[in-house]
Amino acid sequence: MSKPSVVIIGATGGQGWNLAVRGITRNVNSVKAEALKARGVELVNADLDNIDSLIAAFKDATVIYAVTDFIEPFPRHQLSQSSSTTPTLKHYIWSALANPRKISGGKYMILHFVGKNIIDDFIKNDPALFAKTAFLWNTYYASSPDKTSGKYVWLRPSSPETPILGLRPKHPTSESELTLAGKFVLSSVETLTTGDLLKSWSEVTGKEAEYVQITLKEFDRLWPKWGLQMGETLVYWEEFGDRGWSGEDLVTKEDLGLDFPFVTIKQAFGTFDWEL
Repeated sequence: MSKPSVVIIGATGGQGWNLAVRGITRNVNSVKAEALKARGVELVNADLDNIDSLIAAFKDATVIYAVTDFIEPFPRHQLSQSSSTTPTLKHYIWSALANPRKISGGKYMILHFVGKNIIDDFIKNDPALFAKTAFLWNTYYASSPDKTSGKYVWLRPSSPETPILGLRPKHPTSESELTLAGKFVLSSVETLTTGDLLKSWSEVTGKEAEYVQITLKEFDRLWPKWGLQMGETLVYWEEFGDRGWSGEDLVTKEDLGLDFPFVTIKQAFGTFDWEL
């Protein structure tokens, strides 16, 4: 039996599976793209706003992993529309997010979440595509603190007790059929707080670090391009905790029978070249 033909949107983002892979990227000649080619990955250029180019890129695909820039507030219906017309498709994995607007009763309208939620509804209204879809909730990727006065400082608009679902899976699941029919898959390895994250980073790097809580307005002023959206996300998680990832028919790693060792956030920190 031939291997599944897997197409990954944004393949140069470091996603490599032990499958026959075709990657879609904006620049097929970049350094990362050349590295993927050397590993046998077929790379094609496609315009995510152009359905015809996507249909061509998805030709003969059995699995499509559709991941877009998470901070992007504008929905891309083209990915789902073109996937829906791919006759060979068996599994469509859409990189989605929870619905803070619904969970908070309208209190939190976080733009990049809303954009993803619009696509969720689009898929749910396409019965054929919905039956092949797994909605993947990637939770949290940690970042490095900033350095000031000889000490590293992590500025956040939420308290150090804000719960975080850590994301660092080691293997993809082989039980893909359990994620079909519109299931939402919670991609999380561990639960910890933002304060725990900073403590782990400090222990791994040997750098002294301080957690400093600031206001959402100050956070937005420091990072004007994305500060408000990311800051609102942290404040939302602080208020709603585990409920922040709820409201759908969820599948967890336990449901999938994944009992092999996962890489924790602290272990992942130890593999990075921080160059501080």
